[in-house]
Amino acid sequence: MKGLVYSRHGSPDVLEIKDVEEPVPKDNEVLIEVRAASVNPLDASLIKGMPYIVRALFGLPKPRDTCLGVDVSGQVEAVGRNVTQFKAGDEVFGVCISDPQASAVKVWTPQGAFAEYVCAPESTLVVKPNNVTFEQAASVPVAGLTALQGLRDKGHIQPGQKALINGAAGGVGTFAVQIAKSFGAEVTGVCSTRNMEMVRSIGADQVIDYTQEDFTKRGQRYDLIFDCVGNHSLSAFRRVLNPEGIVVMVGERTGRGATRILSRLITALVVSRFTSQKLRTFLARPSQQDLAVIRELMQAGKVRPVIDKCYSLSEVPAAIRYLEERHARGKVVISLEPKNKC
Repeated sequence: MKGLVYSRHGSPDVLEIKDVEEPVPKDNEVLIEVRAASVNPLDASLIKGMPYIVRALFGLPKPRDTCLGVDVSGQVEAVGRNVTQFKAGDEVFGVCISDPQASAVKVWTPQGAFAEYVCAPESTLVVKPNNVTFEQAASVPVAGLTALQGLRDKGHIQPGQKALINGAAGGVGTFAVQIAKSFGAEVTGVCSTRNMEMVRSIGADQVIDYTQEDFTKRGQRYDLIFDCVGNHSLSAFRRVLNPEGIVVMVGERTGRGATRILSRLITALVVSRFTSQKLRTFLARPSQQDLAVIRELMQAGKVRPVIDKCYSLSEVPAAIRYLEERHARGKVVISLEPKNKC
């Protein structure tokens, strides 16, 4: 089969399509014929080996796992002997990772969704809804889980609350807007001029153009701020946060690196100890139950995945470069369908 591999750290140009051995499912795994996958910031970090903690976790001096891709959708080809939820022919989506019980970022060690076939644990997959394409389903897992778990588990979102999504047009942000609406919140999205209509179309009650206005200086207060960007100081967030409000920080797209992330994390921990306002960071965890929640939201028409661009398997390097420009509208998807449906 064809698969995308890399044997050294560097730019996306180190990626190569090669003939690789078709994987064999373990007892608790499902073999999937891949129809689509999606690109995440982790893919770029793994290729570059940056920040350096990535190399410590995933391989020194060269990559330990040479296949990329976590988000996947496709058709079940075969199942391991202990699998009970799926059978050959089922259409599924989820995450293909090595160990769902691993700690922290290690849990997202990829099994290689950028290939014609991949194995995934039974516990990280759900059946695909009939009203979404394989490409739409592949865009969901990491971004959708981040939005759902961040809003619900860390933000404790409630009906009637005022929620602001900073970075509302991005991969996580587009899911966050729709999931926040499904919880009954009044949602304000922050994005650039070109994305305002799209953010309105997915349910935002108000949209702020960050090129024209700084939401931290407009006087409106919020119960929950869901930050996908990391372009404002924590003190600026606190100015527009209600006394019992919560900031959930899930992204850092400013390019300032690990030092910036660590600094914000330490500040958040300190501030949260001495004030009623809560500042939280977190990393999403794979969860079959939460994927099922998002599946039901899609089936009910309450969540519609937003896809910016669709690439073929041979174009993954270009897809990763595009994602690194930090201007993607929604998700960037890799389609293995003969006729691209994006």
